[in-house]
Amino acid sequence: MKIGIIGAGNIGSNLTRRLTALGHHVSVANSRNPDTLVDLAAETGATAVLAADAAAGADVVVVTIPLKAVPSVPRSFLNGAAEDVVVIDTCNYYPQQRDGRIAEIEDGMTESRWVEQQLGVSVVKAFNGIYADHLLTRGLPTGADGRIALPVAGDDAAAKSVVMELVDTLGFDPVDGGGLDDSWRQQPGTPVYGSDYDSEGVRRALAEATPERGPDWRA
Repeated sequence: MKIGIIGAGNIGSNLTRRLTALGHHVSVANSRNPDTLVDLAAETGATAVLAADAAAGADVVVVTIPLKAVPSVPRSFLNGAAEDVVVIDTCNYYPQQRDGRIAEIEDGMTESRWVEQQLGVSVVKAFNGIYADHLLTRGLPTGADGRIALPVAGDDAAAKSVVMELVDTLGFDPVDGGGLDDSWRQQPGTPVYGSDYDSEGVRRALAEATPERGPDWRA
């Protein structure tokens, strides 16, 4: 599969490492230029590209950048992508630590619905609550004891199925987190966030979540 990754922070770089190791063709971009990604490209075999070119020919595009930077992604970022391209959103809202106040989210909009509106395309929420290093170290074969589960939320059933299959191939049990308006259940501050639960634990944590943001997660 051809995968474009926009963002080369902890999650983006580790997804690049794992996905190339699994044989996927990965193009990775950051907010600067491909020359700043030569080490990651040399290590993994991924192709370092400009952000505008990350989606060229891609079946899946991962957007994994600071939430405050999402509006800077051009609406044309999917030019050249596959017609049925799947867009994964890994972003989290950290108002006090990084992003500042985003009024719509403060007023109750889910983070991924806001991302979807900024990008102008449907997204699937995934990989936002796992520690980045666990992407490298904690993946296990299907059916293994202690396999970490990850929630996946989205409105497009076909797109969500693609992402859930990708989660499984990376070594984690995918759990259907509902539609995008349910994705608040996996936002920072909820029981599932950073939990490393198995499938049963993830389902329980999603059910126990409450929509009110705690004071640490509000501007």
